[in-house]
Amino acid sequence: MIVCVAPNPSIDKLFEVDRVEPGRIHRPAEVVRVAGGKGLNVARAAATLGADVHVVALLGGHSGRWIAEQLDILELRLTAVWTASETRSCLSVAGVETSSLTEFYEPGAPVGEAEWTQFVRVAQELTAGAAWTTVSGSLPPGARQDGYEQLVVGASVAADTAELGDSRPALVKVNAAEAAQLVGHAVHTRAAAAAAAYALRELAGGDGHAAVVTLGAEGAVLVSPDGTLWSGSLDTVGRYPVGSGDAFLAGLVVALERGASWPDALRAALGAGAANAEIPGAGRLDRDRAVQLAERARVEPATSHPV
Repeated sequence: MIVCVAPNPSIDKLFEVDRVEPGRIHRPAEVVRVAGGKGLNVARAAATLGADVHVVALLGGHSGRWIAEQLDILELRLTAVWTASETRSCLSVAGVETSSLTEFYEPGAPVGEAEWTQFVRVAQELTAGAAWTTVSGSLPPGARQDGYEQLVVGASVAADTAELGDSRPALVKVNAAEAAQLVGHAVHTRAAAAAAAYALRELAGGDGHAAVVTLGAEGAVLVSPDGTLWSGSLDTVGRYPVGSGDAFLAGLVVALERGASWPDALRAALGAGAANAEIPGAGRLDRDRAVQLAERARVEPATSHPV
């Protein structure tokens, strides 16, 4: 079982228009709504890939009930901790003619101290019985400053956040911008990403821990628990990149749960992320297509080391 912890979920909306023009009325040609936020995107993608998934989420109000209904339709097991605040919404606007993406992220709904304490307790209880746990995204207002330290417990936890703090996950997965925020230097090249991955591995606890820095369409670099650096790429670019990092993480942990090696898990992750980018709506992908793309992924040991 994979437990996906979602401390700051949302209703994610995608509007597709010809072009985005400030000050003009836009009539989307396509509208997609999904139960989103990083944690739920990972859960949906992992379930699509065939994993047994259990979601733990903070939910509130009408939006929270809609999210719960959507997860039920997908037959995703959910343990919800209900809050007094309305769950947020986020909007992405894709401009077809310019291949642009404009995003609007509503602030997270505040959480009370008792609500947060209950959420941590439930998450820790479920994590104890999981093969892998993912903890993704930002923390909501009102969460404890050491919230990630509370949520990252157990031997096999993958964290996707720039709010790592003093937590020690088995696996850290972040994008280049988040990596730069955590390590304090720009990550514009594959060599810089490799250095950042080594630094993140040390932040997570060093030997026995792993770190991944994703580079969008350029692929990813991964430092495995034994310190080997792997470089991965896949020659394809989809129109809908929102959620591809979450699908990447889903592909990685699903493969690892099934006993894959780290390079093979990286291939699966690249395939899942690329498949997500082909379908509108974050965390949505075709399982067979993800497998096909994974077979095309190029993964090889690299020689770059931290500088």
